[in-house]
Amino acid sequence: MDTIAPAKPAAQSAALPFSVPASRWDDSLAATLSPAELLLYRSNLLGSDLTVTNFGGGNTSAKLEEIDPLTGEAVEVLWVKGSGGDIGSMKLDGFATLYQHKLLGLENHYNGPEDDDKMVGFLPHCTFNLNGRAASIDTPLHSLLPFAHVDHVHPDAIIALAASSGGEAATQEIWGGKIGWLGWKRPGYTLGVMLRDYVAANPQVEGVMLAGHGIICWADSAKACYEHTVELIADAANYLNARLSEKPAFGGAVISSSSDRAALAADLMPRLRAAMTGARRKVGHFSDDAEALEFVNSAEFERLAALGTSCPDHFLRTKIAPLTLDPSRLQDDAYLAQKIADYRAMYAAYYERCKRPNSPAMRDANPVVVLVPGVGRITFATDKTTARLAGEFYGNAINVMRGAEAIGDYIALDEQEAFDIEYWLLEEAKLQRMPAPKPLVGRVALVTGGAGGIGAATAARLMADGACVLLADRDANAVEEVRAGFARQFGRDVVRAAVCDVTDEAQVAEAFAVAAREFGGLDILVANAGIASSAPIEETTIELWNRNYDVLAQGYFLTSRAAWPLLKGMKEQGGTSVVFIGSKNGVAAATNASAYASAKAAANHLARCLALEGAPHGIRVNVVNPDAVIKGSKIWDGDWRKERAGAHGIDTGKELEEHYRNRSMLKRDVLPSDIAEAVYFLAGDQSAKSTGNMINVDAGNAQAFTR
Repeated sequence: MDTIAPAKPAAQSAALPFSVPASRWDDSLAATLSPAELLLYRSNLLGSDLTVTNFGGGNTSAKLEEIDPLTGEAVEVLWVKGSGGDIGSMKLDGFATLYQHKLLGLENHYNGPEDDDKMVGFLPHCTFNLNGRAASIDTPLHSLLPFAHVDHVHPDAIIALAASSGGEAATQEIWGGKIGWLGWKRPGYTLGVMLRDYVAANPQVEGVMLAGHGIICWADSAKACYEHTVELIADAANYLNARLSEKPAFGGAVISSSSDRAALAADLMPRLRAAMTGARRKVGHFSDDAEALEFVNSAEFERLAALGTSCPDHFLRTKIAPLTLDPSRLQDDAYLAQKIADYRAMYAAYYERCKRPNSPAMRDANPVVVLVPGVGRITFATDKTTARLAGEFYGNAINVMRGAEAIGDYIALDEQEAFDIEYWLLEEAKLQRMPAPKPLVGRVALVTGGAGGIGAATAARLMADGACVLLADRDANAVEEVRAGFARQFGRDVVRAAVCDVTDEAQVAEAFAVAAREFGGLDILVANAGIASSAPIEETTIELWNRNYDVLAQGYFLTSRAAWPLLKGMKEQGGTSVVFIGSKNGVAAATNASAYASAKAAANHLARCLALEGAPHGIRVNVVNPDAVIKGSKIWDGDWRKERAGAHGIDTGKELEEHYRNRSMLKRDVLPSDIAEAVYFLAGDQSAKSTGNMINVDAGNAQAFTR
């Protein structure tokens, strides 16, 4: 790995610009839509454009005439994005629907800012047509404004204005009084009242900047509202870009980016992950995008990073501040452990300073965001999607800091305000309503032979219970096809693929580096890659013998050896698991299969040796011995089927399957999914006290009894 060198003055470059959005409205499509569908169309257009809003951010509304199902009368109904939704991907059922006259009547229950939380409890009483979608905390911002269509978004260019000491003056300069300015106030009913009163007192405004938060604007039609929102963001981006073009961002670069960033991240992430002890394991996400590198390599990096984020949406994803590392000490495990410990102590002190008498208990004190000069941005969370989103949100925060510093001083959230948002009782109630995580959430698995029948079934079983999986297979096309299918089934975040021939030491090492870089480490190794051959001893060539041992013995050795450093580090977090896919023939002799059966026996004995060696490090090593997994198995699609049929003197079709079924004690077919269930048992905590064991999944074969 190369060293990270100081940057030369000649290497300075202009700051990265803000993207400038443009309208994507399609009149021909819009003409076919109902009023509610137009709201959805507008919302999806805004939310799917990351120059307009980030994932889960922003909310939209329309006041529409509906027929009251109880009275049959026409009533005004507020359609507003529901709590926790994403306007970019939501459907019509993502909107809360509420009687507008009831929402306006809620002010009779409001006696001042101390009632904000109480007012949220009244929102369900305003529900129209028994809609079960919970209303957002921002609902009063929409209901109390007297406009038909309202957008509230917080794109980077807008928040850069809202989080700068020069933001109010810039707002006046850009829009000449058409856009107003309200000082910081936490989202809630009080902010809605403040906004309504401000607009009433300033009837010329067409929108309002909410300091530290975003912008809200309105119009009389869905199209006009959408285009107004886009134009305001474009105005802000163009204004900031003109300022940013004058000088490098963040005081300019003081170090150069490493050309070996991916390898540095793959080496660093598992060691950080191992030090983040707590109730649940972490999954990592690495990014070396231009925004991250511009920031972490800059002169003002440490000063600005310590301030934390500004927008509540950013803060809730990224914690009070990131952890920053000295790039010259990344190989020092003691340093990394101390930095994690210091961060946890800092977070605990922050909690103690800011807690209220009724605050929820302190949550996980580990850092979410780790910033490394010369390398980039690493984020950790209990699942991959949350880790990725945290990284993206901190990328948004970097953009905000760049723009804010271009027109003044960046202003982060006040510490107490930040705490009150993080530990808001309403936020805690939302967390408590979330379903319990699946058993393998936070675990990372690598499955060799991942494109085959048993490998793919095993990966699916692990992902079904929350694990992230790297599929490793030598067939590039097949493994990519399997990965793409799983991405559609389980989501793109939780599955990756690597081309890996387990007999190639370099490819094996790279596969584990991919797991470390993409997910942060490893908890489960499933050594499954295999071949099968059948030949009498006199016809068994050296090439055939070596090919079996290369894949089934040496391949298992190479994958285990490469996994070992990643697995050892997780002892304090409950340990790790290695599962070998063996064979009935590793225990019981087979006719005309000496190379295959003896290589499988070698792998089985390797597992026993590794169980002894791994126990002190919390690494459990067990074996699953299948037999006659014909349906869905790629091995049985080739010569092995013909060879085994020939050895038994039967045909290769149904007669072969019937032969193996009837040979078993239980008279049942063995499927890839059956093997996957055994692997799942050995990989998870339900077998936490089992190592050095074999489980036969063969429908019963007395010859293969292990004792």
